[in-house]
Amino acid sequence: MYVLIISDAKVHKNHKKRKNTKKIYDSLFYHLKMYLYFHNMSFEIERKFLVCGEFRNEATESSEIVQGYLSSSPGSTVRVRIRGEKGYITVKGKSDKTGIERFEWEKEITVDDAKELMKLCEPFPVEKTRYLVPYGGHTVEVDVFHGANSGLVMAEIELGSADEAFDKPPWLGEEVSGDPRYYNSALSVKPFSRW
Repeated sequence: MYVLIISDAKVHKNHKKRKNTKKIYDSLFYHLKMYLYFHNMSFEIERKFLVCGEFRNEATESSEIVQGYLSSSPGSTVRVRIRGEKGYITVKGKSDKTGIERFEWEKEITVDDAKELMKLCEPFPVEKTRYLVPYGGHTVEVDVFHGANSGLVMAEIELGSADEAFDKPPWLGEEVSGDPRYYNSALSVKPFSRW
């Protein structure tokens, strides 16, 4: 009888935790709908490259990132991210044919809310160290992946337009902008170590 009581209490506690996480999730989506209704959509234009040389000595800043995906569907992804002491939820639309341009919406949330939402995410969280490297008037974000994606090093550069010219650092390798395997959302389902 004593074991049953403990077991019931444990089940109740887990149910309560799931209920709280669902409340957070529902609240975020309500705010997302309101935001999209009242604000203009913004678009992210970025190109992605593999990194084939040393860049760390040029970096001005670095931070640890852990992110998971509530939805990793190619049509729309919903990402939860913890970067340092801040949490974020981000919604991204489907990429154009080139893989360079897509809709993006992001909102800062508490780290505690982000940790709770991470429990609902795809099986492989994406862990990485991000380095910011100024080069030719742009900031190149270089991600060194850890965990299930160890061995992958990828750079992203945000642009004002899809056809904007930019100087390429010598350590930028093959462009992978249009290759869906390199989307972070895809790496949370089929990580680099399982290719």
